[in-house]
Amino acid sequence: MKTSFYDFTATSLQGKEIGMSSYKGHVVVVVNTASKCGFTPQYKGLEELYRKYKDKGLVILGFPCNQFGHQEPGTGKEISEGCLINYGVSFPMFQKIEVNGKNAHPLYQFLKNEIFNLWGKTIKWNFTKFVIDKNGAVVKRYAPFSTPKAMETFIIKTLEA
Repeated sequence: MKTSFYDFTATSLQGKEIGMSSYKGHVVVVVNTASKCGFTPQYKGLEELYRKYKDKGLVILGFPCNQFGHQEPGTGKEISEGCLINYGVSFPMFQKIEVNGKNAHPLYQFLKNEIFNLWGKTIKWNFTKFVIDKNGAVVKRYAPFSTPKAMETFIIKTLEA
């Protein structure tokens, strides 16, 4: 049974299997993304956070998902190009996954069980964000409407801990 964030793997948009253990010692933000969503402009804010704090140990991991309003219909190549062209995304992006239901990616099954909110253990929409501390503990969950800027103070405290 997988009991730590570091026990999981995911496939990058480039097709490479990446172990979450490669992010040990970093503060990680895991976010389910979509390119045709009202929250899509959050890519810009996420990229700004990433650039500002990556040298201090922040990593942002984007997981495209098409489960909410079919707002991520693209292929991996289209997703990658759209993120780069429209928002300058340089943080790691992964292949499209499901975050709810029987086919939910194991990482998301874990995240939802570790920390849930008022609506329970499901992801309600695109751009739900989880913060994992340097020791691999899931320490915070942000709703889709929470902007990356609103996360900054908490991220700084987590980086400094």
